Amino acid sequence: MIDGVLINKLKQIPDERGAIYHMLRRDNSHFIEFGEIYFSIAFPGKIKGWHEHTKQIQNYAVIYGKIKLVLFDNRLQSKTYKKIHEIFLGEENYSLVTIPTGIITGYQCVSKTKSILANCSTLPHDPKEMINYNHNGDKVPYNWED
Repeated sequence: MIDGVLINKLKQIPDERGAIYHMLRRDNSHFIEFGEIYFSIAFPGKIKGWHEHTKQIQNYAVIYGKIKLVLFDNRLQSKTYKKIHEIFLGEENYSLVTIPTGIITGYQCVSKTKSILANCSTLPHDPKEMINYNHNGDKVPYNWED
């Protein structure tokens, strides 16, 4: 596990009409601040990433489909510097992943249908505070084909 990354199992409440999927409440101990929430859709096999945030903290939950989330610790002072962690998220592992600044993230849709990732970040989107890297580049020593 990468230092500072939190994984919290989330509650699903199914009934005959459908389901409710909890994500984040302001009275959760891991809640920090609300900036914005958005949904990122990925099609089967497609990769989104790499991204690194310098100010905002991400809170990811996958509400539909399944993804492989890959985290790379890019923080020089971290005890897990340059470590990689993979997490599979979706209905079978419905969890909230809180990702601190300095962690490079990418994900791949690994379901047969599209995936929908919800992100409740601590700040509104600002392209100046986000660093983008090529998902096939050499910044993160990771092979998406494995």
